[in-house]
Amino acid sequence: MRTAHLTLRPDATIGPINPRIYGSFVEHLGRAVYDGIYEPGHPTADCDGFRTDVIELVKELGVSAIRYPGGNFVSGFRWEDSVGPRESRPRRLDLAWHSTETNEIGLHEFSTWLEKVGSELMLAVNLGTRGTAEALELLEYANLRAGSALADQRIADGRTTPFDVRMWCLGNEMDGPWQIGHRSADDYGKLAARTGRAMKQFDPGLELVACGSSSSAMPTFGEWERVVLTHAYDVVDYISCHAYYEDTGDRATFLASGVDMDRFIRTVVATADHVKDVRGSQRTVNISFDEWNIWYNTRFENVDRIEGVDNWPRAPRLLEDVYTVTDAVVFGSLLITLLRHADRVTSASLAQLVNVIAPIMTEPGGPAWRQTTFFPFAATSAHARGTALDVAVRTDTYPTATLGDVPLVDAVGSHDEAAGTYSVHAVNRSTDEQVQLRIDVSALGPHPMTVQARVLADPDPSAANTLADPDRVGLRALAVVRDGDELVITLPPIAWVQVLVETGR
Repeated sequence: MRTAHLTLRPDATIGPINPRIYGSFVEHLGRAVYDGIYEPGHPTADCDGFRTDVIELVKELGVSAIRYPGGNFVSGFRWEDSVGPRESRPRRLDLAWHSTETNEIGLHEFSTWLEKVGSELMLAVNLGTRGTAEALELLEYANLRAGSALADQRIADGRTTPFDVRMWCLGNEMDGPWQIGHRSADDYGKLAARTGRAMKQFDPGLELVACGSSSSAMPTFGEWERVVLTHAYDVVDYISCHAYYEDTGDRATFLASGVDMDRFIRTVVATADHVKDVRGSQRTVNISFDEWNIWYNTRFENVDRIEGVDNWPRAPRLLEDVYTVTDAVVFGSLLITLLRHADRVTSASLAQLVNVIAPIMTEPGGPAWRQTTFFPFAATSAHARGTALDVAVRTDTYPTATLGDVPLVDAVGSHDEAAGTYSVHAVNRSTDEQVQLRIDVSALGPHPMTVQARVLADPDPSAANTLADPDRVGLRALAVVRDGDELVITLPPIAWVQVLVETGR
């Protein structure tokens, strides 16, 4: 059996874990909003029409902040359409996803839902078909207490106190030719800087996110970040990263997706710091990894795409990927990568939350259930708190077709000093071999400790949770053996594991 060695040390700090790293994303796309979080006729619906079964699952997931309302959707969105009396709100065509938007749910309703689930609002402005003036109007409507036409309009619309949105996205994926209002890096950088500067004249304490590359495979990747930040470095607080992964038949490479994400982050950090040095700035721009997930985009391109000039359905079934155990293990490894960069990735948004490439699925009039990806996220958000730790993984490597030789085991640690707890999250990427994980805990001292481990794995790596069998896959306890100063765990092939250590100090 192969062996991987880890060392758990409280002084091997990477950086504080910002709770926003456990954010998510709700876009007006498919059944994410309508028939997802909102279904007035559902047996569990509350007085506002929100499904309480979904609310409870979102709370269990532990989502800290939610990016809204897009996504590609935002580049054609008129925010004014989504406020005021519902009966007066217009129906609009959503060109991004070839659907009809009824505007039944808007800023007020979504904020009410956020209060129910206990999450912060991260709001995106339209810099695709609109610009600085419209962004300022939305900011004034949302955040000014009273005394202007727009603030008074919000009050008349039923919200006396401001929404007080602190984090704002300056558009979405503006490097992508698919984006309505797609711009060059130079044009977008100037617009983002102009808009951000104006927004901070209203409130210098706002946190602003500039659009980075839509993926590391974009032909402009790297240069896009450099040019945008050259214009906007002194204004923005974050540059965004987006990355999606899917199994295209090369499972070995798919299981190593975290290696690709790691390289993506390192490149963006290096570029941002280069601009910082060139400008002689004292500020540090961090990363908002505000779209990441497993997404079988080839299915959408080949099967689900909606077309036709008279075909604009409301809340169609789009991007409703069913996730396997293998998908969940890769998903868990992406979380490990984000935590390993906690010093610079201080915000992240799992894309998305309900029905659309989501950890939570619903059936209209029926149940809601947890996909396989639900479990690594919920377990990590609950227990990887405090400070991220480098666990100095020593492991064998294996070859991949596109990423070269990659580590067989990947892992990260955390330390919640106030609670006296540590966690280790690890993955075994082998498709056919067990791995013995040996965790050196000697640095934690002679204190008594309680240890438990939970694993996500299955003899069938293609097993999934579905409407017909919603509880097929879940976490199960895994034996931990104490061998002197080491904790010893045997990981099955294609496995994600969480190890919790409680020392009481």
